[in-house]
Amino acid sequence: MAFKFHGGLRIEEHKELTESQPIVDFPAPKRVIIPLKQHTGAVLEPLVKKGDMVKAGDKIGDSKAFVSSPVHASISGKIISIEPHPIPTGEIVPSIIIEASEDDPIEELATEKRQWQELKREEIVSIVREAGIVGLGGAAFPTSVKLSPPEGVSIDTVILNGAECEPFLTCDHRLMLENPDEVITGLQIIMKVVGAKQGIIGIEDNKKDAIDVLTSKANSYKDIRIVSLPTRYPQGSEKHLIKALLNREVPSGKLPLNVGVVVNNVQTAYSITKAVCEGIPLISRVITVSGDGVEKPSNLRVRIGTQFKDILEYTGLKQETQKVISGGPMTGVAQWTLEVPVIKGTSGIIALTKIEEKTYPCLRCAKCVDTCPMGLLPLELGNLAEQKRFEDAQRLYLLDCIECGSCAYICPSRRPLVHLIKFAKTEINKRRRR
Repeated sequence: MAFKFHGGLRIEEHKELTESQPIVDFPAPKRVIIPLKQHTGAVLEPLVKKGDMVKAGDKIGDSKAFVSSPVHASISGKIISIEPHPIPTGEIVPSIIIEASEDDPIEELATEKRQWQELKREEIVSIVREAGIVGLGGAAFPTSVKLSPPEGVSIDTVILNGAECEPFLTCDHRLMLENPDEVITGLQIIMKVVGAKQGIIGIEDNKKDAIDVLTSKANSYKDIRIVSLPTRYPQGSEKHLIKALLNREVPSGKLPLNVGVVVNNVQTAYSITKAVCEGIPLISRVITVSGDGVEKPSNLRVRIGTQFKDILEYTGLKQETQKVISGGPMTGVAQWTLEVPVIKGTSGIIALTKIEEKTYPCLRCAKCVDTCPMGLLPLELGNLAEQKRFEDAQRLYLLDCIECGSCAYICPSRRPLVHLIKFAKTEINKRRRR
């Protein structure tokens, strides 16, 4: 059974460009850029120096901070530099640049064969942490932290997010079709670690083939079920997925664990299986490359650190492209350079040839209010951000905004509401730190 959540909308999906395209392994790049901050949390310290030789899978950056996640070399080669470099989020962060050697023994990584059922909870959390696994749906929160709820907090349900509600993106869809066993195993491992009695995989009903494949696999387990969800954006938001699947509401300022739930992306579950059962750290991920500016829309398994320019050279980038976005068009970030690397949270690269930048004054039609899945007043939050009345915006629950982009999508005046809200959030957080 699926429950309804407030707001949301039906949007043009454009998934037909890649939903039937199998995952293809992108050739190992000649150079990778491994940022020392690819996750929510502390910036890492390098464990290597310029001139060092590394092998694919070697840990090259880490931190003693609890909310952190190490990074690994994704190719074998030589460290040619450690320097600040732009990443797809718009930040410039310290990064390790590796130039490939001729030898790339990637297949040697899968040397450990472990039975997850025989491992203790603490061992699994340690493996997940050392493998550098973070949330691969976009937020990139360290998974080992998510698997370590505070003492006294009881988790009864683990949800895997297979909704993939963003337009264009189909990487999770293809992964569920091509690697369903690893997805199910990852769910079982998470359930064991947090002590949950039930596991649910929520998938939007525009992916019937994935629902059928995973349902056939889940039929063997009494504590796992697959739920078909109505296709409605932003179904894949953690809070709305919990509402849709369990009819539980996460209170303002609280987390899913406060209502007894842990939510992970299906690709995160797959990566947990590869790390726990085979000893493979997170050095690659599946992304979708799509949009009307791409000549060969594709689903690609790429090494972390591969530059956007190399990927778009492989798929073909049309000359008339006006905008390249990291992630989906609703929540992604437009890029000012293609010399940025794929990081752990990169779910897609979208190239568009037509964009509408002109904006008009607010009509006060309240379409954004009707659409907001958090029940906020986006038009007022946008006005307050423009007027720099940040305290007033905070009193109207600005910090509860999930930045899904529904308000900007539906706005007939094309106001950049999400940009304004992000600006206000940044200023509020700056004042808090001061």
